[in-house]
Amino acid sequence: MMNFAAIDFETATGCRNSACSVAVTAVEDGRMKDVYYSLIQPPMNKYNYFNIQIHGITPNDTKNAPTFAEIWPELKEHLEGKIVVAHNARFDMGVLSACLAADGLPAPDFAYCDTVAIARKAWPFLENHKLDTVGTHLHIDFQHHNAMDDARTCAAIPLAAGQELKEDSLESLAKRLGINVCVFG
Repeated sequence: MMNFAAIDFETATGCRNSACSVAVTAVEDGRMKDVYYSLIQPPMNKYNYFNIQIHGITPNDTKNAPTFAEIWPELKEHLEGKIVVAHNARFDMGVLSACLAADGLPAPDFAYCDTVAIARKAWPFLENHKLDTVGTHLHIDFQHHNAMDDARTCAAIPLAAGQELKEDSLESLAKRLGINVCVFG
C-alpha cells in the first residue's frame, strides 16, 4: 500500500525563506488524511503584492502566527523518515531548506520526489502538468494556492497514477516511471 506525505508551502515574498503557510497530507495504506496545517509569520511579517494576489494570505493573517522555528518541531514529525512528495518539489524543498538555514536548524532525514514528474509520465497527453490542470484531470475540486488543498491534490497524484498503473507503493511507481527519489539535505 502507498505510504508517503505530501507537502505544500506558500510564500510571502520571492524569498524562499518567507513561508507563510504549510500543509501536510499523509497517505497511510493508500488512504489520505490531513495531518498538519499552519499559517507562519514570515521574517518581519513582510509580504509583496504579487504573492498576496496568488494565495490571499496577508500580513494581518500572520501577525500573531508562529514563526517557522516555532512550528518546526511538529512539522518535522510528519516528514522525518518518510518519502515526501511535492508538486514542483524544487520550490517546496527550496522553501524548507531556506527556512531551516535561516533559523539555523538541521536538515531532517527524508526522501522526496516530484509529482510534476509523476504526472508528466502518467498523463503525457495533458495540456500541461500544473497542479490545477492535473487536479481537473483527476476530478478534484480544490482551491489552488490554499496549502491544504494543494497538499491534498498533490497526494492524489501518486495515488491515482499508482491505481492506473497497478503499482502499490510510491517506490515501485517511481521506479516504473523512471522518476528519481532524492534525499533531502
